[in-house]
Amino acid sequence: MRSTLLRFSFYLILCSPTAWAASGASTSNTHEFQLSNGLKLIVREDHRAPTVAHMVWYRAGSIDEVNGRTGVAHVLEHMMFKGTDKVKSGEFSRLVAAVGGRENAFTSRDYTAYFQQVEKSKLDEVMKLEADRMSNLKFDDAEFIKEIQVVMEERRLRTEDNPSSLLYESLMATAYISSPYRYPVVGWMNDLVNLKASDARDWYRSWYKPNNATVVIAGDVDPKVILQAVEKYYGTASARELPERKPQTEPLQKGIKRVQVKAPADSARLAMAWKVPKLRPSALDDNEPYALELLTAVLDGYDNARLNRKLIKQERVVNDVGVGYDMISRGPELFLISASMAKGKTVEQAENSIRKALKELVDNGILESELKRIKVRILSEQIYKRDSIFGQAMEIGSTEMAGFSWRDIDQMLEKMQTITPAEVQAVAKKYLVDDGLTIAVLDPQARQSSSKQGGGHAAK
Repeated sequence: MRSTLLRFSFYLILCSPTAWAASGASTSNTHEFQLSNGLKLIVREDHRAPTVAHMVWYRAGSIDEVNGRTGVAHVLEHMMFKGTDKVKSGEFSRLVAAVGGRENAFTSRDYTAYFQQVEKSKLDEVMKLEADRMSNLKFDDAEFIKEIQVVMEERRLRTEDNPSSLLYESLMATAYISSPYRYPVVGWMNDLVNLKASDARDWYRSWYKPNNATVVIAGDVDPKVILQAVEKYYGTASARELPERKPQTEPLQKGIKRVQVKAPADSARLAMAWKVPKLRPSALDDNEPYALELLTAVLDGYDNARLNRKLIKQERVVNDVGVGYDMISRGPELFLISASMAKGKTVEQAENSIRKALKELVDNGILESELKRIKVRILSEQIYKRDSIFGQAMEIGSTEMAGFSWRDIDQMLEKMQTITPAEVQAVAKKYLVDDGLTIAVLDPQARQSSSKQGGGHAAK
């Protein structure tokens, strides 16, 4: 389960009347530049250690894919390590390791990102490597054929052999009609089987342009020196017109949807997802997304939160329960509650218990003291995460990719502090209703004995 609230919670302590002025530190030590080719550069100074996080974010993820080519964004992530005229296939990772760095990449619904963490004197070396493959990626068909087999095996291990992943995949495909969020990021297996090297090359030529990229550098750096280096390495890339992005607005849901998934598993699992609003860059003062974020914490923000207390400790109907919502994203959002059944308990019992807990919240509301306690508890759990150079770069990049500015973070947190218990109660009453609900149930099947052994898989 993911939550924007948790990502930003480090800043909550700054929101008191006496301490809010300190939040300006995140503005004074952060610098934004725009290169002539459209590339955005954001530099976050943090001089506590002589290390640097270097990230390149492309605003291209599975939300930009079309039927028949799902998974191509993730496949291209793999192919980005297959070389250029200057760097042979497989050499990228070795060269980063040779300077004592670590690196990887990840693809999501909204973006694809690549990163390296190095000692500050080695930054130019990894920057040169990353800028090279932004413009000069080169791989042959044989290389692609080998790598697509790796991706298909990744899908088998992480999705097809994982009942929880299968359930979530079916939930998304059922909840959404129009939005590409209905596609799995890894892609449908049939699409992977039929993808060609030309599909990956087309994706690269379409989206991997400086005017569709944001470079985020956090650590022990001088912004002026960084700007010169970025202009030197990335400034030579040519801007290109990007493909037109269609809105693909999700139609209004007009009734409950249900889907059942049969798969080998030890216990049944339930997922309930409601259509809810998200925050929009043009409406940062919209109370509802903030209230929904706080609602996730009321239900599942700490060990004795409402669903944990009632479903696990008191009624003992489930083994675990989780709540997820992200108020910033490029596509439509869901408010998700999922749980696995305790031994001898049924999905129907769990659904009834969840509904009863939600009704109690809607009917009786929450106390101001409960909401304040939630904020303090989340803060105490998240300070260490936020106290990370890499974490700061992640926060900036993911916020930018959702269409917001890193400068909006303080305003979001100020607004979060103004949300009242009544507003949290109101969004639960308004949105957690059957007309916008999709329910997915995992029906556990007996596991078949097999001598087949699964292996590990690297991220690329």
